[in-house]
Amino acid sequence: MTHAAQPTAPPGAPLDEPSLANADLEEILPQQPKSRLWIIRLLSVVLVIGSWEVLGRQVDPLFMSYPSAIMVAGAHMIASGELQGALFSSLQTLLTAFIIASVIGISTGLLIGRYKTVDAGTDWLVSALYATPQVAIIPLVILWFGLGNGAKIFIVTVISVFPILINTTAGVRNVPAQLIDVGTAFAASERQIFMKLIVPSALPYVMTGLRLGLGRSIIGMVVAEFFTAITGLGAIIVKYGNQYDTASMFVPIFVLMFLGVVLTVALRRAEEWIAPWKVTEDD
Repeated sequence: MTHAAQPTAPPGAPLDEPSLANADLEEILPQQPKSRLWIIRLLSVVLVIGSWEVLGRQVDPLFMSYPSAIMVAGAHMIASGELQGALFSSLQTLLTAFIIASVIGISTGLLIGRYKTVDAGTDWLVSALYATPQVAIIPLVILWFGLGNGAKIFIVTVISVFPILINTTAGVRNVPAQLIDVGTAFAASERQIFMKLIVPSALPYVMTGLRLGLGRSIIGMVVAEFFTAITGLGAIIVKYGNQYDTASMFVPIFVLMFLGVVLTVALRRAEEWIAPWKVTEDD
């Protein structure tokens, strides 16, 4: 009968039994394959959709629909071109407002976080505007801009700018003081300190703010379209809600969910490309 060879310590060196036991456990314990995790996810999705399909058929269609009916309604909306037109209108508003909010939020956040004079002059205004429910000013915005794209872009920008601004400010304030001191000791100019030390260090915070701002942008877009109710996915939800067509009303809701997931994943991929060191630290 053969026995497995036991690891031996060098002469005169003590045998570290706990570490050897841990090493043996690491070799014995199996690794969970990723394919198994994907199978579990797939089974959970099938279970939820199947349960919804069965239980949804037992409820009055006036109050709840089910996946197969939603798919049929979505096919009709795609065939008529209604869904594509609404999606294009919403994307136009969303991307325009998100870009404006990103430029304002990042630039203002960098200035507030870096310069105490700017912080002293704007902190009260940022706090007041952030604490104000943005939905409350929508009727006033409609008076200013009407019911067109201008009003929707303004509303989405106001709703989404604060997560970007606040996270950018926090990122600048969390830059290690020793890093700034090293740059100053090497006679770096303020522009070099700002662009080569502060901005790269604050970049992970900025990307987090962009992801949060993106979610707020989608919410703001739907809210703005609820109030204007002219074009966009929000207008479709209002339209079919007024017609008590629950299946058709669910179609733009699922499109919004899918849109949010796709844009969030795109931002994560952009973060991996812009700040690869952050991804390496997380791994």
